[in-house]
Amino acid sequence: MNIAAVILAAGLGTRMRSRLPKALHPIAARPMLQHILSAATEVFDRAVVVIGPEMPALQRAADPHPVVVQTERLGTGHAALQAAPLLEAFAGDVAVLYADNPLITPETLRRLAAARVGAGLALVAMRPADPGRYGRVLTNAAGEVERVVEWADATAEERAIGLCNAGVICAPAASLFRWLRAIRNDNAKGEYYLTDIVALARQAGERVVVIEAPEAELRGINSRVELAAAEAAVQARLRLAAMEGGATLIQPDSVTFAFDTRLGQDVKIGPNVVFGPDVVVEDGVEIRAFSHLEGCIVRAGAIIGPFARLRPGTRIEPGGHVGNFVELKATVLGAGAKANHLSYLGDAEIGAGANIGAGTITCNYDGVNKHRTEIGAGAFIGSDTALVAPVRVGARALVAAGSVITEDVPDDAMAIARGRQANKAGRGFRGKGVKA
Repeated sequence: MNIAAVILAAGLGTRMRSRLPKALHPIAARPMLQHILSAATEVFDRAVVVIGPEMPALQRAADPHPVVVQTERLGTGHAALQAAPLLEAFAGDVAVLYADNPLITPETLRRLAAARVGAGLALVAMRPADPGRYGRVLTNAAGEVERVVEWADATAEERAIGLCNAGVICAPAASLFRWLRAIRNDNAKGEYYLTDIVALARQAGERVVVIEAPEAELRGINSRVELAAAEAAVQARLRLAAMEGGATLIQPDSVTFAFDTRLGQDVKIGPNVVFGPDVVVEDGVEIRAFSHLEGCIVRAGAIIGPFARLRPGTRIEPGGHVGNFVELKATVLGAGAKANHLSYLGDAEIGAGANIGAGTITCNYDGVNKHRTEIGAGAFIGSDTALVAPVRVGARALVAAGSVITEDVPDDAMAIARGRQANKAGRGFRGKGVKA
């Protein structure tokens, strides 16, 4: 099948009350535009994104797909026409999709493409619980589409129709752009409606067919409220997939996933755990309550949390333990190693079986550059130790509690780096007005 997609993403998102272009607002830690591009690229051979002027961040989000700019926002038909220089000579079909309609699935897009075969135009419709201000799809006795009428232009009888237009259409490239050029803007809003090509296709004697898809896939997102509803729908889908894949979620509704979270079997996830992008969790891991993971790998059998934070570049090897109020960034925690309490480990390599005492920190930043800390296998770092990078603590070495380590510690050595304690008799509070 030779088919391309035009994705309309020029909307400002005025109702979002945001400086961020609407298509960049995230769902499950991924911009809406990238959700629809992901679905489209599973079905279509190529995609062109239509953006508004001065939207460099949106252009970057569309990469590597080509972008065209709609300099004036004159309606959806006008926006789709901007892709003509790239696709008008395309020898195949073109579908028009929307960046603010990011939940449509590849399966629905495949059904749309298949429906177009044998018809001049195919479109997607739904039957929402509240039809509201959606455009209505008018069909004939044979079930073919006669026309689509926008809510603002519809009669009371037409507004009573339950079949609503989702705006997604598919037609041969040459026909699509010919019809787009013929659209007029003599309507209530003075805009060029993409849906007017339905009437033009009928006038040309073409069959226009419709497929129906669930409202949950086709909801438009124009406000923060609708964005939150879409986030909830995606999270429900991701939680279900996680549990069906063999993970246990103690309190499913409290767990937040990213679009690309990957979980192994027999993973146990406690309440209020948050996954940012690019997290891989292998079999048999336990992630306890209120932990936050992003850009990290957790190998089999590890235990994380509660209240742990794993930042990008972190890898927890099999059987590693990361406890409460411990933060790791760009750090490898070796197999069976433990950091169980109140520590920051940044830019570090920690060997297998090492033990990191409570309150330990790696001082990895000197104000200009980041430096690494190496801790050997089986080393023991006493509580409240500061490791001033770059520094290496050898295998099986012992660092005494309260030390500030600024020099390398050899294998099997003990390091003590703290001021000597001195007790001064009679210098306490007795005799200074403090009762015994």
